Amino acid sequence: MTSNDDVQNKSAAGASSAEPEGAQAGSFDLARVAQEISTQGGKERKRPPIHLWNPPLCDGVDMHITRDGTWYYMGSPIGRKPMVRLFSTIMRREDDGYFYIVTPVEKVRVIVDDAPFVAVYVEIEGAGSDQRLTFRTNVDDQVTAGPDHPIRVEIDAETGEPSPYVHMRDRLDALIARPVFYELVELSVERELDQGPVYGVWSDGEFFPVGAYQGEADSGAGT
Repeated sequence: MTSNDDVQNKSAAGASSAEPEGAQAGSFDLARVAQEISTQGGKERKRPPIHLWNPPLCDGVDMHITRDGTWYYMGSPIGRKPMVRLFSTIMRREDDGYFYIVTPVEKVRVIVDDAPFVAVYVEIEGAGSDQRLTFRTNVDDQVTAGPDHPIRVEIDAETGEPSPYVHMRDRLDALIARPVFYELVELSVERELDQGPVYGVWSDGEFFPVGAYQGEADSGAGT
């Protein structure tokens, strides 16, 4: 499909290939790590300073995020939403294209089917070029689409199906859920760009294309 497909294929390949040099076998305990991160972030759920951490890779741990945003640990879904929220605060994508859960002493590779988060709700304020679109994800993070949090739509070359995303932070995106994308399509207005007329939405002073060129808006969506 797109660069996201490349990430998916790369991640899937990495799951079955030999671990990179420096990987260590370890005992990654979900409850222990959650407790450690909870104390790192404090009661206000501040993000821990993972940019300062460079731990070794912990081998033999199966973590997986499906396209609908469900997190799995060793083949079983993580049913506790507060735990998923905690782990979302220590996720990063590194230069190798892989996603990791990172603690001060270890990191675990996470296989991500599409994007690590899903935008499940959008709040609409204002109208026209003054409009602001604030997205909430399945882990309760919020961002307002704009220069630092752009919306993009990638089209599958084979099926023609769109996959819409909003940038969250660093190298992490959220897949915009189907009902939310429908809302964006309903909000879209036509604008003349260099490549011709295109449908899109305004947010925080930026215009983001969400529909097809030639005046035909897409009606497909993410999840």
